Amino acid sequence: MTRSQTRTPNIAVLLPCYNEAATIGAVVRGFKAALPQAQIHVYDNNSTDGTALHAMLAGAAVVRERRQGKGHVVRRMFADIDADIYLMADGDGTYAPEDGEELIRTLLTERADMVVGTRRGVHSDAGRNGHAFGNRIFNILYRTIFGPDFTDIFSGYRAFSRRFVKSFPAVSAGFEIETEMSVHASRLKLPVAELELDYGRRPEGSHSKLSTLKDGGKILWMFAMLMKETRPFVFFGLISAFFMLSSMAFMAPVLAEYFETGLVNRMPTWVLSLALMMISFMVFTAGLILDSVARSRAEQLRIHYLNVAAPSQGLAPEKSIETAQGGRTTRIA
Repeated sequence: MTRSQTRTPNIAVLLPCYNEAATIGAVVRGFKAALPQAQIHVYDNNSTDGTALHAMLAGAAVVRERRQGKGHVVRRMFADIDADIYLMADGDGTYAPEDGEELIRTLLTERADMVVGTRRGVHSDAGRNGHAFGNRIFNILYRTIFGPDFTDIFSGYRAFSRRFVKSFPAVSAGFEIETEMSVHASRLKLPVAELELDYGRRPEGSHSKLSTLKDGGKILWMFAMLMKETRPFVFFGLISAFFMLSSMAFMAPVLAEYFETGLVNRMPTWVLSLALMMISFMVFTAGLILDSVARSRAEQLRIHYLNVAAPSQGLAPEKSIETAQGGRTTRIA
């Protein structure tokens, strides 16, 4: 008799933290209760309030990342930890550990590489009005530039396949890391899913580390850089159009005067308009060339992604059911 078995996936819960002593203990205990088979990893980012000690006492494996910024922490986590499934959340208690099982189940049943827990009610309780307004604007901007795959690009509650984690070339330093993850998935057209979840309030004594203007500026800069890298034809095409319109604005009165009098009295303006036109053509040409380079890089990233072993079809988060067929026992999830 032969017997094919499903096996429980190796799950790693990743909790990047900075000064979350008030909440991290309860968060770790919550994930240990919700996912008893998972390994809980807390990466402390230079906390000064005892976050690491509280996480360790709650039963988590704790590592310190000295480079300040969530992007540095996530990059280190993805490099250090080997698992079949990765579940990333925040240590501030705003995400319910009980929802982690549903994120993982969605990842497995839809055979996705990333499942994002979109935050229900985040616009009405994002800490400050500026955060809520920024969430709306940046999500609209993302869908305009990179496509309609995601409706909440800043959610920190995500489940990943090993394939995604080990092929993700993270370069961000701070809170822009979630945007970079979303762009990576959209760029390579990876299978993704979203699951709407409740978004909790921070408990007393826990404070947001986000700065509306400072971090908003960093995210906007990251949007521009990612657009330049992933959609250079559009990026440089817009710049080219700006120089083209500027050239035509300077050129129009000079041409009107020339057709009326046969003279070019404003020679410096004419030279400036021609220079702007030449710059427009050069920027447009650069966009064409870089678009081919970007396509080649996307193909290389896709090949690297495919070189990582796909999730085993034997992985199943739920109990299996045994059936007997033709003298052979098979386990069906």
